[in-house]
Amino acid sequence: MLDLGWTELLVIGVVALIVVGPKDLPLLFRNVGKFVGKAKGMAREFSSAMNQAADDSGVKDIQKTIKAATNPLGSAMEGVKDTAKDIASSMTDLDPSSETAKLGDQKIERVENAKKIHAATARATADRKASEAEEALKRAEKYEAELAPNPTKES
Repeated sequence: MLDLGWTELLVIGVVALIVVGPKDLPLLFRNVGKFVGKAKGMAREFSSAMNQAADDSGVKDIQKTIKAATNPLGSAMEGVKDTAKDIASSMTDLDPSSETAKLGDQKIERVENAKKIHAATARATADRKASEAEEALKRAEKYEAELAPNPTKES
């Protein structure tokens, strides 16, 4: 916005401290912060109003046309994406006996099977880690028992 660096801000702060004084400096900074916040809010509101006016006047359509003229490959890809979305939305109205519907059902079945495999793998991993933890606990207890002083042995 104003492109101030740290050194400029430091100089401004020192001058403000000298001119205003340490007692009123927090109040000054608070008021400056409120002013800057209001200014940013007004700028944001102005910008959104200008964007809305541009949308209402059809600037977006002109911009899209110019973009298509300058980048024909990109506009062609957007057309392909739009067509793919249309096809995907029309696939919900398929005949259940058609090959495409069968392929979709097979994909759903594969996804469900993959989820079952992931769940089983996670369960097996959790069981393995639990058994490893039990074994480690047993070893720790064994070592603690070996290190503990034996009251039956007297020197």
